[in-house]
Amino acid sequence: MKPQVLLSGASGLIGTALREILAQEGYGCKQLVRRPARTSEELEWNPQSGKTPDCNRLSGTEIAIHLSGANISSTRWTDARKRVLVQSRVEPVRALAAALCQTEPRPKVLVCASAIGIYGERGDEVVDENSAPGQGFLPETCLAWEAAAAEAAACGIRVVSARFGIVLSPRGGALAKMLPLFRLGLGGPLGNGREWMSWISLEDTARALIFLGQRAIDDPSAPLVEAVNVVAPNPVRNADFTRQLGHVLHRPAILPAPAFALRLVFGEMADQALLASTRVAPTRLQQNGFEFHHPALAEALRHELQ
Repeated sequence: MKPQVLLSGASGLIGTALREILAQEGYGCKQLVRRPARTSEELEWNPQSGKTPDCNRLSGTEIAIHLSGANISSTRWTDARKRVLVQSRVEPVRALAAALCQTEPRPKVLVCASAIGIYGERGDEVVDENSAPGQGFLPETCLAWEAAAAEAAACGIRVVSARFGIVLSPRGGALAKMLPLFRLGLGGPLGNGREWMSWISLEDTARALIFLGQRAIDDPSAPLVEAVNVVAPNPVRNADFTRQLGHVLHRPAILPAPAFALRLVFGEMADQALLASTRVAPTRLQQNGFEFHHPALAEALRHELQ
């Protein structure tokens, strides 16, 4: 019998894809929602207002997967927006960790979203889970996020921080924002085009989350707390990414977005989120036997844009 999963962020891009695969593979799934529950599979919670889920209804959960957090690139980073970005990540997972620790029996694992933004700007350096964090707002935010998730380990729950790269989907995220211009033939590289982009298909993202939760249950040697890069094994430079996207769409992709223009529009976010070069290896996923369905960019784009 498949383990029972508790999912927060179930209505988001990754959460929606994850729910579909969980259902296909026979996992039971309860969802944390921030509105009144509509079905027996939903549990209302609101960590900002202090509304916590009923621990009795959490009983039976073996894998908790936490995906919520304000969109990092939806608007310019003002001081107020930065506070929202940090609080929307740290406070909910801290509240969830506390609730899980009060549940009997406790879940075996908490898989919490994080991001490869923790590595910061790295140029051509290949980084993996053993690499040191970078400097700046994004690395600091990710560190605080992962530290809050790790609080669940105090009561014996294994904690996995899933460091997402660029998740490919026309329904949301970076690719969805790029598509309108590229479909008009107006797309092109960002900055000088040499920045490394570490990406993963939406399908492989959801599959990796299930894999990580199941491994933490099945493998007695799995660490109590660990971070895992959720990226495909073949990162590409920005110019290659835009060229392949244009090819899949049968459109030219030659109009660059200069770095100075991006900085003018997006401010600090341009350098840390749009122009940062992060060449990330999925070392721990590969070491533990995860098989990517879409390891090559062109095929991944065709799959997600079909």
